[in-house]
This record gives sequence, C-alpha cells and structure tokens, in this order.
Amino acid sequence: MTEKEKQLRGEEFLNSDKEIGAAKARARVMCQKLDAIPADDGTAIQAWAEEMFAKCGENLYLKPPFHCDYGYMIQAGKNVLINFQCVFLDAGPITIGDNCFIGPNCGFYTVSHPLDPQRRNEGYVTGRPITLKENVWLGGGCTILPGVTIGKNSVIGAGSVVTKDIPDNVIAVGNPARILKHLD
Repeated sequence: MTEKEKQLRGEEFLNSDKEIGAAKARARVMCQKLDAIPADDGTAIQAWAEEMFAKCGENLYLKPPFHCDYGYMIQAGKNVLINFQCVFLDAGPITIGDNCFIGPNCGFYTVSHPLDPQRRNEGYVTGRPITLKENVWLGGGCTILPGVTIGKNSVIGAGSVVTKDIPDNVIAVGNPARILKHLD
C-alpha cells in the first residue's frame, strides 16, 4: 500500500514520501496560482477550486491568500465563504457543508504527529477529519483541531480554539471553545 493510500484510509503515513511530496508541491503551486487571480473573478476562483478540491459546490467565495497542504482532502458545499488568510492543513479530510461562513485567519488542522519521538522524527503523521455541517459560521481567527465536527447552524466566536465536537444550534467561544448559548 502506498503512503497516499494510507493517508486516504485515515492511517498513519510517511509525510516525506515521494508521492506525498509531489502532491504537496502541486498544492503550493496551485495556491500561488490562486493568489494571482483577481479577487473579483469569481468564475476563475470557482474553476480553481473545482480543480483543486475533491468536491466543490457552486457559488464558492474564496478570498486569497489561501493555503492547503494537498487540496484533494477538501470538500466544500455550495454557497461557502472562505475569507482571507485561511490555512487548511488537510492531511485528513476537511468537509464544509452548504452555506458556511469562514472568517479570516482561520486554521483547520487535521494533521497530528506521533507521540513516539522516533516515529515523529522519521516523518510519520496522521490526519483526522474536520467537519463543518451546514450553516456554520466561524468568526475570524478560529482554530479547528483534528477530529472535530461542528454541528449545523452553530456559530464559533472569533479567536476560539475548537478542541472537541460542537453540537447543532449553539454559540461557542473561547480557548478551549465552550457553549455560551443555545440558539432557537
């Protein structure tokens, strides 16, 4: 089994593998191309995302600069806003539901390194999925950690660090993010 196949199965994989390295190099080039697209050229940005992401719904509004490690681990629904300076470390799947708003400077960090220093120093990593269900709004500067699901219609306050799942229909804030209020 190749390292990419291990990655796609959610298993630990060697981050320094040649095929993995080529995928990361492609993503860097693609992100540089995105940065060169005029911000008001929604058609070109949509076409870029359809080539880069595993799935991209219609009406994506992506404001460069944007960074991801692979691209093929990202799925975006329709009517999604990804604001300036977002970073998607997509060693694992990142799934964004329909009608989600992602504020500027948000980080999605699916990647995790082994606790065993020898495995870590050899370059092994794992990717645990991050999921935003439909109608989620992330304020600016949020950090979403590996394995987190944010429930539909929920709002995450600016600067929050989401370390565990957030249920549907709540406002959560802080570091770590905690439920502040339930929404009707």
